[in-house]
Amino acid sequence: MTRPGHSAARIIYRQPADGVGLVRREMLRVGSAGLVGLALPDLLRASDASSGKFVPNSVATRKARNLIVMFLEGGPAHQDTWDMKPDAPEAIRGEFRPIATSLSGQLFCEHLPMLARVAHHFCYVRSVHHSINDHNAGAYQALTGRHPVENGRLIVRPGPDDFPAIGSVLALLRPSDSEMPDFVHLPDWMSNNGSFLPGEFAGFLGSKYDPFLAGDPSLPTYQVPGLTLPRGLDFERMTDRRLLLDRLERTIDAAAPAFDGLSEHRRAAFAMISGEKARAAFDIGREPAKVRERYGLDSANPRTKEARQFGGLPHLGQCLLMARRLIEADVRVVTVCTGARFDQAWDTHRQHFPLLKQSILPMFDRAFSALIEDLHQRGLLEETLVVAMGEFGRTPRVGQITSGAGADAGGRDHWPPCYTVLMAGGGVPAGAWIGESDRFAAYPAKDPVTPQDIAATIFRLMGLDLAHELQDSQNRPFPLSTGTPIRGITG
Repeated sequence: MTRPGHSAARIIYRQPADGVGLVRREMLRVGSAGLVGLALPDLLRASDASSGKFVPNSVATRKARNLIVMFLEGGPAHQDTWDMKPDAPEAIRGEFRPIATSLSGQLFCEHLPMLARVAHHFCYVRSVHHSINDHNAGAYQALTGRHPVENGRLIVRPGPDDFPAIGSVLALLRPSDSEMPDFVHLPDWMSNNGSFLPGEFAGFLGSKYDPFLAGDPSLPTYQVPGLTLPRGLDFERMTDRRLLLDRLERTIDAAAPAFDGLSEHRRAAFAMISGEKARAAFDIGREPAKVRERYGLDSANPRTKEARQFGGLPHLGQCLLMARRLIEADVRVVTVCTGARFDQAWDTHRQHFPLLKQSILPMFDRAFSALIEDLHQRGLLEETLVVAMGEFGRTPRVGQITSGAGADAGGRDHWPPCYTVLMAGGGVPAGAWIGESDRFAAYPAKDPVTPQDIAATIFRLMGLDLAHELQDSQNRPFPLSTGTPIRGITG
């Protein structure tokens, strides 16, 4: 699927005088169309030094090897989930009762009983704040760690000059060096107000660092995009095509060394489609039924309604299970969105408490707790950083209106001045609290943190030098991060 406002990744080389450049361009056309008609070569990363990959000064600074980002698009209400205020007035504290958790002093909402049992694994950053009251621009800020304003205007749709997603930066600087894609997104692109959310893609790094879109593994007819052969083409014929392309490449290797990068992409694409590792990793049917049920199956759901229409989150459990499988198979970064493409599940302007209780929290509780338990039991949590965050929080007072999105007396509207980000694994201090919200969960009362600081913390935990510069398509340098790592997390 083509993304609006996005140009293809650039391949830069000097034009030789002997016409080899023309041959190379023809090879690019034949190669990308000829190898089983797949777009995978554009989605996979070359592994040579010319790609601009960065090696940190000290590998010892890295605490996490992998990253899972669970994006709670729409903005969850922290005061109704994991930063409850039971002593606040009723209009502030809401309808839900707090329950004890496995972490002394930490209260969760009564509708998160499974997550409460793994609460001790999390670090709670309870003082995140910013001033962006727009879903799209807020998502860009959360997913890239950059301020979402360009030429005085909010960034509300993807563009080729966007700063890359955190996952795209890690795909560039922390590749896995396997045939698997470095950055995978589940289940579908997020969309709002007629466009994809900015921040999901690679921006100025180019399309080859976009996430690989893996689809919805909860569907009974699930097939991974790009891992199936066109009708009438078997592996023997595909192998013959690859051998032909290899021979053609060797005839121009001496005159066209810059072509090696795309050749590497094609070889990686072939490895994915023909290799057992990738096909096995994406085959969620290999999981025992008991494990799939623990993460959450909702096969009876007709999927005719969005979460905010009380349609639930039928995809979420299997998407998080797939995330674990992909991390095991050497995928570096996996992002999972809570809702479907057009459903910002946590954007509960109306019927806030019924939606949370009946449609959103049940599957979220089951799926997210299963992921943490599973990673821990398999010994993967220590090396896998898990981050759950939205673009902002919800209003302190029920019925308070802060946007033109149609909030009613039973809803909570947008609220960027204070919200919570959850982190677990990957060197994060388990059971720690970073910052505090005030008694109404309205503003940071201690140690305020920005989305830029969250991104800087992720990069630091992944062992990246924040002073490292990325270059856009015009060769302008940008620092990797403009935030400050949270010392209570990174040390």
